[in-house]
Amino acid sequence: MRILVVEDERNLADAIVRGLRRKGMAVDVAYDGLTGHEMAFVTRYDVVVLDRDLPGMPGDQICADLVRSGALTRVLMLTASASVGSRVEGLQLGADDYLPKPFAFEELVARVQALGRRATPQAPPVLSVADLLLDQAKRIATRAGTLLELTNKEFGVLEELLKARGAVVSSEELLERVWDANTDPFTTTVRVTINTLRRKLGDPPLIETVVGAGYRVPDAA
Repeated sequence: MRILVVEDERNLADAIVRGLRRKGMAVDVAYDGLTGHEMAFVTRYDVVVLDRDLPGMPGDQICADLVRSGALTRVLMLTASASVGSRVEGLQLGADDYLPKPFAFEELVARVQALGRRATPQAPPVLSVADLLLDQAKRIATRAGTLLELTNKEFGVLEELLKARGAVVSSEELLERVWDANTDPFTTTVRVTINTLRRKLGDPPLIETVVGAGYRVPDAA
């Protein structure tokens, strides 16, 4: 899941980013509205965690522009105001959810995860192919009943391949969906992660390389 956090309180923004990354999400951050607006329209994010009161451009404007664009990106609006009127105002702008500050981090995570599921085509909570099972909510994967010890990135790559339902997923798409903006687009990290993942999955092999296109896990693997 790819997340953008737009929040000018740097300590809060950085804490949110660290926490979401620990949950296995790919997270980018912007500390002002203009930067956040640009990033939101350059990269396809599942969820934007958006403060209403931002320097440069208000969060309200970013939210409204995202809604007008028809993007599938979901918006979780943050604000210091806990009034009902403020919540209604934010939702009327097109925000999908609204969370007043201060908030419990676990509640933020739950809301981001719920919005993320709405931002992509519906997939079953447990993905499977052959004897491989991947539980997206619990973030565990097993093969032939044996728990696989996967890193967050390995789990994310496997999740994206299974969600594609046999279609080819390019290295660029995997970088966009699993890693964040700080990753060098010319890095070999996807290939290295795929190779490690293959070893952990064992035999018979599940992940195919499609030369010049990317990787896939055939439905009938």
